Amino acid sequence: MSTTSATSMTSATSTTGVPSTPAPRAVLAGIPAYVPKPPAPPADGPSHRLFLNENPYPPLPSVRKTIAQAAAQTNYYPTIHPERLTDALARRLDVPPEHLVTGPGSVGIYQQIGQALLEPGDEVVYAWPSFEAYPIVARMAGAVPVEVPLVDGVHDLDAMASAITPRTKAVFLCEPNNPTGTAVGTAELERFLDRVPGDVLIVLDEAYFEFYRSPNAPDGVELHRDRPNLVALRTFSKAYGLAGLRVGYGVAQPAIAEALRKCAVPCGVGRLAEEAALTALRVEAELFERVERIVAERERMREALLGLGWEVLPSATNFLWLPTGEASESVAQEWERRGLLVRAFPGSGLRVTVGSPEANDLLITAAKEITPPAR
Repeated sequence: MSTTSATSMTSATSTTGVPSTPAPRAVLAGIPAYVPKPPAPPADGPSHRLFLNENPYPPLPSVRKTIAQAAAQTNYYPTIHPERLTDALARRLDVPPEHLVTGPGSVGIYQQIGQALLEPGDEVVYAWPSFEAYPIVARMAGAVPVEVPLVDGVHDLDAMASAITPRTKAVFLCEPNNPTGTAVGTAELERFLDRVPGDVLIVLDEAYFEFYRSPNAPDGVELHRDRPNLVALRTFSKAYGLAGLRVGYGVAQPAIAEALRKCAVPCGVGRLAEEAALTALRVEAELFERVERIVAERERMREALLGLGWEVLPSATNFLWLPTGEASESVAQEWERRGLLVRAFPGSGLRVTVGSPEANDLLITAAKEITPPAR
């Protein structure tokens, strides 16, 4: 055995005799889990998944056919970037292709943002509670999360603007907000955007864009046209019903979009995902009929719960937020015992996804049997 080999073997063992291992970055120790363990379904009956913001409808037959056909080619690599999807989105949104970036869900693009634009010590401002990826993205980059509390479940844009300092590198803003479903609207949003310095990145998360039924709803694609520091993110997971295939996209000015593409995982959007998304774009009219049904069910559920004495915030998404406070976990357990799996945010509230009409009926019926928490 050579001297070099012997030395290498010796250095792989600590002074205590325990083999040493590579140490992860220290910052990872403080990163929270993205999603807690899902609620357990009841053992004696069916359950309804209302704890994730999923579309209750399966893919359309035309989309399923496309997926099946593409499955026959999974022995081949997809393209490094989904160029056909990029071109289709460029036509659909009326933007140049170089303004587009894609990823495995919008959360994949958040990771690209962290790699491309955040450095240790940078500050990232966002409301809280909001999308749970925000503190994770910031901390993975070694950046400092700056959380600004919601007011009555809504973004406090004045407080967020005041939280921006010379160390602020990015602002994450979920419109409408997850998990509360609330929205600030175009006028308030534009006033906020005008207060953000040009060297601060603004990420406008529009994952629920298609469910926002208001003439005051902003359009991040339009806003980005004359705002070089704005990135608008959208997804095929919600309205398009492709959560399991992970397709997200962002629109930004070319300098930012190019930086994000450089940090994208090669082939991150697979062949099945790209083909399904392309077909979904072609059958948007049919898909958006389902969106209208979900919106109608959302309003029906809210009115029913309000009538039963529950507090429910107005929603511009595919879910409802019940500010149940300290009773959140116990109320969630009551619904879970009835086969309705909802998402509890301890000490804060419940997020209930709009499910199938059957599931929504069951939830309303169960709500009659559960005493709403005192306000």
